[in-house]
This record gives sequence, C-alpha cells and structure tokens, in this order.
Amino acid sequence: MNASEATLQQIERALRKAASKFPAGIEPLPLTDIFLQVKQESGELLIFDDDDTELTRCVVEEWIGNTSEAFYDEVQELLHGVLVDLKEVTENFNVLKPYNFVLMDEDKDLIADLYVVDDDTIVLSGALMAGLNDDLDKFWEELQKE
Repeated sequence: MNASEATLQQIERALRKAASKFPAGIEPLPLTDIFLQVKQESGELLIFDDDDTELTRCVVEEWIGNTSEAFYDEVQELLHGVLVDLKEVTENFNVLKPYNFVLMDEDKDLIADLYVVDDDTIVLSGALMAGLNDDLDKFWEELQKE
C-alpha cells in the first residue's frame, strides 16, 4: 500500500495525540498495550488503551471503501513503518514497560503485534521470529544425531 504524505501525517498525529494522554512528569501508568483498530469499510483508525478507553480516532480517506483482501496486511506494514519512524513518541509513552502496539480489525480481533517496547529490548515485528520453530527443530535434530 502506497500511502500519501497526508495519510502518514494523519497517522502520526493520531499517535502523538494518544501519547499526550500519558504525559511525562507523573508516575507511569500501569498500562500494558496500546490497541490500534482499523475499520476497512469506513477508513477509521481508532486508538484504545488497555481499559478499552478510546484515546483518539481519525478517518484515513485513502482507506475508505478499500476492498482489498490484503488490506490488513498492507495496513500492518504501513502502521509498523510509522511506529518505527516515530519511535521518539512510541517508545516514550508514560506507561510501564514493556508495552505493545497491537493491530485489531473491526471486530476487535487481534491481527498482529506491531511494535513491542521494553527497557532493554525492542522487537520491531513478528518477522524477526519467522522460521524460529524450523530453526529450533533443525537444531534439535542435529543434537540428537550426535
């Protein structure tokens, strides 16, 4: 999905607005996840906290009426890129670490962990873990041969 500059700025503004709900200078809140819900038909991007409280919402006009079967895969890649580019905001929500940015569909079903923030470790995407089971199986087989 090729997003326009206006779309990228709109997503960044929504993330900054969500971050502003957790101002620095106070005790970090015991929140564990930030949920990004994307509605394919209406083009809405909603951001929630762990208590299902809406932090902000916006309508991404490029997404309205998008009927692509790969929509959520494309949005996942786009949102992940914005979260990485905006890491000075995404890594500094005033909540206890670790916390995740999670993508949900219209029915609030989990699609993917987009970005994990921890004091020592930052997992950028699930792609880093792709093939891990195969590698571990291969390693185990090699150990058994010896």
